[in-house]
Amino acid sequence: MAIFTPLAGLTPVQRRAFIAAFLGWTLDAFDFFLVTFVVSRIATDFAMTIPGVLLAVTVTLMCRPLGALIFGMLADRYGRRGPLMISILLYSLFELLTAFSPNFGVFLLLRALYGVAMGGEWGVGAALALETLPAQARGIASGIIQQGYAVGYLLAALVFGQFVEVIGWRGMFIVGVLPALLVFFVRYGVKESPAWVAGKARRLGERNTLLRSIVRQPWLYLYAILLMAAFNFMSHGSQDLYPTFLQKQRGFDPHITQNIVVVMNIGAIIGGTLLGALSQRIGRRITIMACCVLGALVIPFWTGAATPALLAAGAFAMQFFVQGAWGVVPAHLNELSPSNVRGTFPGFTYQLGNLITAYAAQWEAAYATKSFPLPLPATADYGHAMVIIMLGVFVAVFILTAIGRERRGISFTEESQAAA
Repeated sequence: MAIFTPLAGLTPVQRRAFIAAFLGWTLDAFDFFLVTFVVSRIATDFAMTIPGVLLAVTVTLMCRPLGALIFGMLADRYGRRGPLMISILLYSLFELLTAFSPNFGVFLLLRALYGVAMGGEWGVGAALALETLPAQARGIASGIIQQGYAVGYLLAALVFGQFVEVIGWRGMFIVGVLPALLVFFVRYGVKESPAWVAGKARRLGERNTLLRSIVRQPWLYLYAILLMAAFNFMSHGSQDLYPTFLQKQRGFDPHITQNIVVVMNIGAIIGGTLLGALSQRIGRRITIMACCVLGALVIPFWTGAATPALLAAGAFAMQFFVQGAWGVVPAHLNELSPSNVRGTFPGFTYQLGNLITAYAAQWEAAYATKSFPLPLPATADYGHAMVIIMLGVFVAVFILTAIGRERRGISFTEESQAAA
């Protein structure tokens, strides 16, 4: 329990900022992952193939960098709270409208707009929380905030398993409007980032701040984008196609699929929290590289286990290390960020990495279908394809992390004051 000690001393203001960032990312992920559970149902409804429907996931991911840029620049110029609230309202609205898509073209357009709105939440929310919290709480806070992603995935699994047979895939997206309620909490309970306030005069007086920052440190931006590309492939490559693998290849019904995915995300939540906290002690890079090595070792159990219980154990272990590495990312990117663009840099580089790997789930499905076909109803050996891809991804994340640097424990407020 000692790992939670830094959070025990948070003030009410710090605590509310932390909760807002966590819930924002949780509900963002909940809305995103609803699609991955109903891919086969949407394919049936719109008379399409599974790789064809997964184009919607690709488009969502491709549009997220635009949202990160728009909302990040607004956050650097006008503060974190307003852009965060607008992002949450918009992604909730587009999620609701998705339920009423008359055809796949409209569905695709709405998922693109959702991607723009979704892309703004992570970077702005993480900056608001981590700039508000004390430096010694950054590791554990980073791990917990990032695991909002896994909690959202878990909630999507529960809604799918319990309600999809009753409300259908369209009803799933109506449920997805619930994140809009979070805006009231941010509006009335969360204060502006003290680090942003400390550098306010400079930010309001400057234009083209992001462009200047890129010109000054181009290699930092390139490095962060490549690192986030590898990280995003590690996440999406191990998660997005997994429900389809369970249902189509292993033949599990929605309830068994739900149970395995819930266990998998419990592993992610525990791994991200514990290893995010550990990174505060042993370093960001060492933690990430250890997760890559250990994650690669559990790959055979992740897709090859014979029973649902053993598959659940393998999925638990896989996501413990995948999201264990991810638990370091919010703190690591915010610490690497130049102080005057911290509202933009983490989310923008993260989402550009997402753009590079936006085709991950669709490519995995197409690769499996073409290279490892199976008789109906399985259609393809998705597990085999995921194993090959994830081995390569772990190697890429390890190498990129090893050649990078870290700035663990720097003071965001002092840095902003110096810049101002």
